Amino acid sequence: MPIIWKTKTFEELSTQELYQILRLRSEVFVVEQNCVYQDIDNKDQKALHLFGTVDGEIVAHSRLFKPGDYFEFSSIGRVVVAEKDRDKNFGHALIDQSILEIKNRFKVEKITISAQLYLKKFYESHGFKATSAMYLEDDIPHIEMKIIK
Repeated sequence: MPIIWKTKTFEELSTQELYQILRLRSEVFVVEQNCVYQDIDNKDQKALHLFGTVDGEIVAHSRLFKPGDYFEFSSIGRVVVAEKDRDKNFGHALIDQSILEIKNRFKVEKITISAQLYLKKFYESHGFKATSAMYLEDDIPHIEMKIIK
């Protein structure tokens, strides 16, 4: 079954979509990664929400921010794919779609992310380059990465 991509503002999300997004993020970032942190951070309201569905279920999500809303450049955050769907390359498709949406919606090429360190090579395969030393965010090693064209 193919994945179907949608991009919506916070106000455009249905309650069911928002619930599925928050549940997916909690399943991965809090439960799977065993990290207690405040996922609901008052940034969802500013973000565009890109999500992929299979049979009506949200299996992938990212938040997209215009320049200045999170970092100096546009940014991608809360990148998540359901554990059961990680063997389908949805993560690569999600990043490709996220970059495309930023270019189309915000008309910019420069993107900053705060990436979990273990995903450095994954993001490098999409054109990101490390721009910081490792730092801890919620006790998880991260690295700042950018696409600057």
